[in-house]
Amino acid sequence: MLDSALQRANMVATQLRTNDVTDSRLIKAVLAVPREPFVPQSLTALAHMEGCIPLANGRVLLDLRSFGKLAQLATIDSQDRVLDVGCGTGYSTAVLSHLCAEIIGLEQDSTLAATATGNLRGAANAEIVCARLADGLPERAPFNVIFLNGAVGRTPDGLIDQLADGGRLVCIVCEGAAGHARIYLKHDGATGERDAFDATVPVLPGFEQNRSFAF
Repeated sequence: MLDSALQRANMVATQLRTNDVTDSRLIKAVLAVPREPFVPQSLTALAHMEGCIPLANGRVLLDLRSFGKLAQLATIDSQDRVLDVGCGTGYSTAVLSHLCAEIIGLEQDSTLAATATGNLRGAANAEIVCARLADGLPERAPFNVIFLNGAVGRTPDGLIDQLADGGRLVCIVCEGAAGHARIYLKHDGATGERDAFDATVPVLPGFEQNRSFAF
């Protein structure tokens, strides 16, 4: 069996570099963080597979392509404060902690949050908070970057409000069966947006599409 470091190197080569993820700081961070502790023990053999990995209650660990391209899109700086929404077992928080000054992993599933807290023990610039994902953390705002580990069916206005001037929010927008990555940028109180790449991942709880009613 391949050792973990070699599996990560192969994963980076086949799932990041071939998908135009070239940020050297991000690649170094992915290579530094073992994935096995962040997946269910029964799925350890699948830790480096392509595709999302099931966690619990419909939640997943994002496929590395989607995660890497979103993280690169966010252009995280070493001085940034980051809110990692839907951090699950903490993999995204662990990787992104290598890129920023401070990161808070937000998770509303108490079991996942407890696992993430254990996995992040020892990371000086990272913490896990258990609270409703759609609310964000307004009491800790503003953030330079808000990273969503999943799709949204509607514009996450409440989270965009928690961005600092010059801040970026990255997520995958679900439109029917299709999805695409989008970055929201705040500047002088105004918000712009642009789409980046196609991706399809599960919608995060609390970000489902608003229902419309016909009369």
